[in-house]
Amino acid sequence: MTLSDVQALTFDVFGTVVDWRTTVIREVSTALAAKGVEADCEAFADRWRFEGYVGGIQAIRRGERAFTTADALHCEKLDELLAGLGSPLDGAEAAELNRVWHRLDPWPDSPGGLGRLRTRFIVSTLSNGNLALLVNMAKHSGLPWDCFLSADLLGHFKSDPETYRSAARALTLEPGQVMMVAAHKADLDAAAACGLRTAFVPRPREHGRISPPDLEYEDRFDFNAADFHDLAAQLGC
Repeated sequence: MTLSDVQALTFDVFGTVVDWRTTVIREVSTALAAKGVEADCEAFADRWRFEGYVGGIQAIRRGERAFTTADALHCEKLDELLAGLGSPLDGAEAAELNRVWHRLDPWPDSPGGLGRLRTRFIVSTLSNGNLALLVNMAKHSGLPWDCFLSADLLGHFKSDPETYRSAARALTLEPGQVMMVAAHKADLDAAAACGLRTAFVPRPREHGRISPPDLEYEDRFDFNAADFHDLAAQLGC
């Protein structure tokens, strides 16, 4: 298949479409300040994301724990982090903070860029987030998805090959008719290994202190774009 055969774009969401880090740091800071608690909120956000969510997914993929949702992984790590600060939030307050992942702010180009891409392609999430989280986030951020493909619906987390194959099957397309769009090169490489096309859109501010950014364009990707508007222009939208 050629690039002209592509009919659908599937998107990584956390970091690629939404600015998880800025939103989480802001809401953690607000919640803790209301209780008079001083903390390194950037480190808190990075540990919540990389130790809790990413680390939890890796453990599931290794078969070390049962499959669960992103919401559950976030809640589990949040309880641990708050305990380290003396558990300043009650149960309802902690639950509300955990829902910050449902109301992440988009990158400035995301709503409009997705809208442009949607004029020519199916645009869908392909995220390790769970369905309820992604739907709530879309409503909060004005993200014009055609459909939602989530880990809990597909039964696999990226970068399991079955995640990408299942996404193509769900859309009744061949892998080569689907293009994965992400800010994370490992996600794109895994998609390409399953026959999907790839587009790299770097997001310099989403990596935090734990994961140094790799922002260089690569010839192995079908497209490299500065943002979603640039990608839309390259794809003729």
